[in-house]
Amino acid sequence: MVKRRGGRSQSRFNHRHEELLSAAEAAALLGIKRTTLYTYVSRGLVRCVPEKGTKENRYVRMDLERLKVRHDARAGHAAVASGALRWGEPVIDSSITRMDVQGADYRGHRAVDLAEQGCSFEAVAELLWTGQLPLSPVRWPWPPLPFPASVVRDLLPTDAPPLTVLMAVVPLLGATDPMRFAAPPGEEQLRAQRLLRLMGGWVGAVHGPGRVAEALEQDSVAAGLAQAWGVAARSAPALLDRALVLCADHELNVSTFAARVAASSGADLYACVSAALAALSGPRHGGSCDRIEALMREVGRPGRVATEVNERLRRGESIPGFGHRLYPKGDPRTPPLLEAAWKVRPERAAVRVVRAVAEAMGEEGHPPPTVDFGLVALAAALGLPPGAATAVFAVGRAAGWVAHVLEQREQGHVLRPRARYVEAKKEGEGTLRPLTPGADSRKG
Repeated sequence: MVKRRGGRSQSRFNHRHEELLSAAEAAALLGIKRTTLYTYVSRGLVRCVPEKGTKENRYVRMDLERLKVRHDARAGHAAVASGALRWGEPVIDSSITRMDVQGADYRGHRAVDLAEQGCSFEAVAELLWTGQLPLSPVRWPWPPLPFPASVVRDLLPTDAPPLTVLMAVVPLLGATDPMRFAAPPGEEQLRAQRLLRLMGGWVGAVHGPGRVAEALEQDSVAAGLAQAWGVAARSAPALLDRALVLCADHELNVSTFAARVAASSGADLYACVSAALAALSGPRHGGSCDRIEALMREVGRPGRVATEVNERLRRGESIPGFGHRLYPKGDPRTPPLLEAAWKVRPERAAVRVVRAVAEAMGEEGHPPPTVDFGLVALAAALGLPPGAATAVFAVGRAAGWVAHVLEQREQGHVLRPRARYVEAKKEGEGTLRPLTPGADSRKG
C-alpha cells in the first residue's frame, strides 16, 4: 500500500506496470537524489502524474524499473539480455518500422502521414510486406466464404466480443487451407491478403452472420468492417481505413513478438497470427480498449465525468488510455482518430462522454490520450458494438504481424532466449519452493 497524507492508505493500480510511486520511493528505487529524478522527468524518461489536492507528483513505476534495468545492465551480458525483455533495448534486427517520438515510420514513410494522405490499408500492408508503396490503387481479390457463418455463430456465445470471434475464426481458416504448410514462393502474400480480408469480414459473425458474405464482397478491408457491423455512415470506410493504417505496425510489441517467435519455429501463417491474437487478448496489451469502454459505461453521461475521474484518482486508480511510455509528449497516432471522432458524430452521447474525459484529464495535467483512447472514440462515433475498437486494432495490426512473420522467416533463426537460473527462496519467504517428487505439479 502507498501511504497518503494523514496516514490513510491508497491502493495501487491492479497491474504492476501501472503503479505510481512518491518522489521519495522513486528516488529510493533508483538509488538517486530527487534532483536527478526531476531531471529524468524533464528528459521524458519518467512519466509523472499530479496528485490531486497536493503539490506533489507520483511517478510511473514501470518507467523507473526500465531505467533501473539499464543501470543494472552494466553488470554484464546476462543483465543486458534480461533487461532487453522488459522494455529494454531492441533484441531483434528489423527493417520494417522505425520508432521515435514522432511515431512509427513504415519503411521510410510516416504512419501518420500515410493516414492523413488517405493511403489505403491495403497499400500500407503491401508497403510493410515488400518495402514498396504501390503507386496505383490496391484491390485485393474477393475471398470465397470457406464455411457457413453459422458455424462460428453456433460455436460462440451470443455476447462474444469481436476479438473472441477472430480468435476462433483464424484457426478455422487455417484448417480449411490444405496448402498452409507448403506455400510456394510468392503465395504467402496472397494468403495474407485473403486472411486479412476474411478477418475484416468475420468480425461481426456472431451479431450479424448474414452480413459476412456481403462484407467479403466489399472493395476493401475497411469497407468490409463497416458492412460486417452494419454501419450506414458513408464516411465509415474512410475513417476505418485511417484507423487500420495507424495501427498497422508498432515495432516489437507483445503480439508482434509472439508472432515472430511462432514464425521462427516454422509455424504456418494462421498459427503465427493466432499466437499474436492470443497475446493481444491479454489485459496488459489488447485489454486497454476494453478498460476504456468500461470506464465510459460507468461514467454514463458527460456531467459525471469530473466526479468519476477525480474519485478514481483519489483512490489511486488508473484512468485507462492516457500516457504512452514511448511518447512522453503524446501518442502521434491519437489526434487523427480524435479529430475524426469529433467531426463525424459529435452529438452522440457516447462521443460527448469520451470527449469530456479527454478534456478533464487534460485540465488536470495528465499525459495525452493513447491510440487506444482514439480507437474507442472513433468506435463511439460510428456506433460500433462493444469490443469493436480492439478488433479494429487487431485487424490493422495483422498487417504488421504478417510483415514480421515474413521477415523472421528470411532471417532463418529460431528465437530461443535462455533462462538465468536463480535459487528459489525457502518456504515461507513468499515464493514457491522447487517441486519435489510427489509434490503437486502443473504443466506450464
